Amino acid sequence: MNILIKMMPHSLPAFVRNEILTELFKATANAFGCPLPVFYNSRCDERLQAYALFTRDQAEKTLRAGRDLAIVRKRLNKNSYPLGRKARKWLAIDSMEEVMEIGRILYRTIGVEMQGDVHGEMVMKHCYFSQFYSPAVCDLISALDDGIFSGLSGGGRLVFSQRLTEGCECCRASLQLMERGTG
Repeated sequence: MNILIKMMPHSLPAFVRNEILTELFKATANAFGCPLPVFYNSRCDERLQAYALFTRDQAEKTLRAGRDLAIVRKRLNKNSYPLGRKARKWLAIDSMEEVMEIGRILYRTIGVEMQGDVHGEMVMKHCYFSQFYSPAVCDLISALDDGIFSGLSGGGRLVFSQRLTEGCECCRASLQLMERGTG
């Protein structure tokens, strides 16, 4: 594992967590074609709850309106990909082990406890968002996860096989890499 990743704290400072949430808000609002909420000195936990409610509300509106979900998923994925790509470039990520370590740190920032292995298999036993999301909302919003992990891995595809929101004991996903490897 490279030195930059080894030096990263396991818990990111509040200002970094707030910046990550701000970037997620921007990517999500743009994908749904809605205005970005305004924040005034909110704490991380308040901003995280606001993000959970915002994503749930936007996804539910999209589902009720009967919009083409493939198009919305594509926009969520496309808008979140640069977030993962930026981390990949900045941290010089070049192995699945590094992808999983950074993914674990980023997920912890948003209240998701994830473990991943060098084969791209992931288990999430706790997800902050599962208390807010229905299975349909979770399925739609997971396009953001797919985009971020695609950026982190240099083009992989995140595929969920089970979800907490469906009543399972954990979420399971697999990061499937393109034939050329991690990038």
